[in-house]
Amino acid sequence: MSVFIRGGIAGGFLLRSRDSSAVITKRRISSVGAVTGRSVNPTAAVEQRATWLPGLEPPPYLDGKLAGDYGFDPLGLGEDPESLKWYVQAELVHSRFAMLGVAGILFTDLLRTTGISNLPVWYEAGATKFDFASTKTLIVVQFLLMGFAETKRYMDFVSPGSQAAEGSFFGLEAALEGLEPGYPGGPLLNPLGLAKDIKNAHDWKLKEIKNGRLAMMAMLGFFVQASVTHTGPIDNLVEHLSNPWHKTIIQTLFTSAS
Repeated sequence: MSVFIRGGIAGGFLLRSRDSSAVITKRRISSVGAVTGRSVNPTAAVEQRATWLPGLEPPPYLDGKLAGDYGFDPLGLGEDPESLKWYVQAELVHSRFAMLGVAGILFTDLLRTTGISNLPVWYEAGATKFDFASTKTLIVVQFLLMGFAETKRYMDFVSPGSQAAEGSFFGLEAALEGLEPGYPGGPLLNPLGLAKDIKNAHDWKLKEIKNGRLAMMAMLGFFVQASVTHTGPIDNLVEHLSNPWHKTIIQTLFTSAS
């Protein structure tokens, strides 16, 4: 829960800093005009970018055109333009998997803790045996399906639009029409028709990548919770709410370390 709270605070701070930076820039220009006695054209002011650390100069290759670009690249991974394109796609895919994972873990854990369904805790779900298929069969099927989907995605990344060509997907190309690499469309993958004009869909892209980054942080929190407390996130939340001042992450970490 604390992850979600911190994410909301950070997101709000970044949005506010974007608006306030423009005001600060205009005030500075007004001050310069007052001191020098010369008129300064306010329209010449360039609005300062919101960065992950206020006042930090972003690297030149992160020019703010990418969705969710706040100049964060301390290791310089995106210096090569081709590598940057790949990292953008990798972050996007990991974000989507994380959002699905967080939703699935919370939903199944809620069913388990309330007694609605006799489900295993999420980190033991992989060891569950199913009657309709063996574990080996499920692994093979997953490899085939995921391998096919990921191969198609990679081919579209290498050659944008190639997977929408007629005959490239059993005649279902129109139902899976790609808007641009990383953003498939069509009635199957975009049933609500959101962001059909993908070139002008910056707000939708920004919302998705922000929620995706928050979900990746939440998944990291789930991994740590499972390793330290050996329970699910709903159990952890209920325990914390039962005694908020003494059942916190600090006490839990100290108890587990001792």
